[in-house]
Order: sequence, then C-alpha cells, then structure tokens
Amino acid sequence: MHRRTDSCSCRLMITEELIKEVTVTILSKAETSLPGDVKEALARAYHEETDEIARVQLKAMLENVKLAEELHRPLCQDTGIPLFFVKLGRCDNISLVDIERGIRAGVKEATETIPLRPNVVDPITRKGEGNTGNGIPHVNYEVADTEIEGLEITAFPKGGGSENVSEFKMLTPVRGQGQELERELKQFVLDAVLNAGGKPCPPTIIGVGIGGSADMAMWLAKAALLRPVGSRHHDAEIARIERELLDAVNSLGVGPMGLGGKTTALDLHIKTADTHITSLPVAINFQCWSARKASARIYPDGTVEYL
Repeated sequence: MHRRTDSCSCRLMITEELIKEVTVTILSKAETSLPGDVKEALARAYHEETDEIARVQLKAMLENVKLAEELHRPLCQDTGIPLFFVKLGRCDNISLVDIERGIRAGVKEATETIPLRPNVVDPITRKGEGNTGNGIPHVNYEVADTEIEGLEITAFPKGGGSENVSEFKMLTPVRGQGQELERELKQFVLDAVLNAGGKPCPPTIIGVGIGGSADMAMWLAKAALLRPVGSRHHDAEIARIERELLDAVNSLGVGPMGLGGKTTALDLHIKTADTHITSLPVAINFQCWSARKASARIYPDGTVEYL
C-alpha cells in the first residue's frame, strides 16, 4: 500500500499525476502476471486433463506464466488494446478529466517502460504510433454498487484474438418463453464457441451479456469477464445456466488452443440488465487463457491500495 500523509481535499489528492502512476503500475501487473484465480484454474485443468496434447499445451501455458512473472516480461506478444474500468465511489469534486488524462499518460509511459507492443491504429488507414489514439484507451465508468471511498481502476488489456470472435444476436422473445428461450440462448453460445475454435487461445473465459440495448449487451459481456473464475451469479437461476453452459462448452472437445481436450473454457459468466419489452439482445465476449487484469483503489487522501 502506498500512503500519502499530506492533508488536502479529494480534488487535490486524486490528481492526474497520481492516476498516471497507478495506471503504469496496474498495467505492468496485468501484462506480466496472472490473477491467482486464473493460475489456479489453469493448474487444475492441467491436473485433470487426460489428453496428452492438451496437457502439453496447458503445461506450456503454466511455464509461460512462471517465466513472465520471474522476468517481469509480458505474458503474450499481443499486449492487447488498453481498456479500463473505473468504479466511482464517494469523493467530492473528483475530476473525470484528470482520470482520463492520467490514464492516457500512464498508457503512453507503460508502452515504453514495460514495454507494450504498439497495437492501436486508425480503423481506416491502419496507421498508428503506439497504444493511444482516437477513443483509446477506452474507460468504462460505473458508480460503485457498494459504498467505497474514492475510486477503483481496473486495467483490462484485451488481445485481438479473443476480441475478434465476439458475437452478438438479437433474440426475439415472442419465439418462445422459459425453456424454449433458454435453449435458444444456450445454442447461440455453443455455436459461438464452435465457430471460434482455437482463435481466442482457449481455454477461455466466456462472458455473456443479456439484456439492455445492443451496445449495453456487449458491455455486459465484457464486464462479466471481470468476475473471479469459479464465482457464480447471485441469482440461483442464472447461476444454474452458467454451470450448465460451462459443462456443455467443455463437452465440445475444442480444448486448449483448439487442439482437443477436456477444458475449452475455464469459466463462463453471465451479466444481465433489464431490456425493452420487444427485445432480447445477447452478446458474447471471450477472454483468452492469458486473462490479464489488475486493479487499484485510490482513497480520498491519496492512499493507493493494489487489489
């Protein structure tokens, strides 16, 4: 924990420079180490796997993680597109401008110091100079659903392989209710996993966003990936669907890196929002086995806690 002892208002303590420092630190953590829940899930998959080719792939992943952490080098050559999630808690006069500028400056510095592959380009000309550009880094804001002081920042670098197999579909509620609608949802997810094959570098984590509007559904799917591996939805019915879908996905036999095996996904998480009476948007977002993320909480007095 990093503590500052000078006494000022929140506006003066949570500064652009502090946001920049935190951004560099959490990006470095995210790029060079895996969260404990993901490492444990990979190790468990390795010990439970019976297919020899799949075991070789999983062993290579675990060795890769160990070397990256020891050498403090990126886990993957694709260091991702810089995405961030910010939870806003109780803090007077906090400046979103400082947050945006601090994160942007942090990404620029981290690109040079970690280093990160320059992944960001113009969508038309395909030209770029680093990891910042028009609309990038992208920051998703959310008001904290529990009472926290200050704010939380999560770095979520997203690789192209997993992002490129995202799926979206507008289901039609009138086609069926209850079990029939659930079957259609499950079939959409299974089809997406089969179509993706080895492209998202499985074993993946799968986020499923249901409801809201079209753009909200994809945000829900991506936000679902932030939940710890092994956690279940607080709603018992949705938790049941998560378990059943995860079992079905892993019965497909896609396996690590698409070469066959028991573990196609380490977990599957669903996040929902209420939607229009005539709509049922569903989005799927994959995260590769290198499920990188790191978070920090910044308190009003300038204290930084890395989570």
